[in-house]
Amino acid sequence: MTSKKTVVVKGLVPQGAKSFCINFKMGYSKDIALHINPRLNEKRVIRNSFLNGKWGSEERELPHNPFQPGQYFELSIRCGNGRFKVFANGQPLFDYNHRFREFQRIDTLEINGDVVLSYVHWS
Repeated sequence: MTSKKTVVVKGLVPQGAKSFCINFKMGYSKDIALHINPRLNEKRVIRNSFLNGKWGSEERELPHNPFQPGQYFELSIRCGNGRFKVFANGQPLFDYNHRFREFQRIDTLEINGDVVLSYVHWS
């Protein structure tokens, strides 16, 4: 991952979904530079980092939640020098300041949970 790189994730949140996560990781390390966790039952999108064996403080507040059961979504995650800028369905969703300063070491995208992916592109 370098500055100005963008990852686009398109998918469907199935009916009955509880949560899913999108993690930006460094190879086989357990560290997670950016953890995006839509929790449908809480109607929240949690953002966090897992570094040196510990979770940081959660960021939970958003002006709206674009992830709804039965709905398609398009998430665009752009890496900048100081932060990730995240857009959902073409609209700004949140900024996430880098907690892992060596973001150039991010080379793995992990997506799991209650989501049906239709497109993933790293450019």
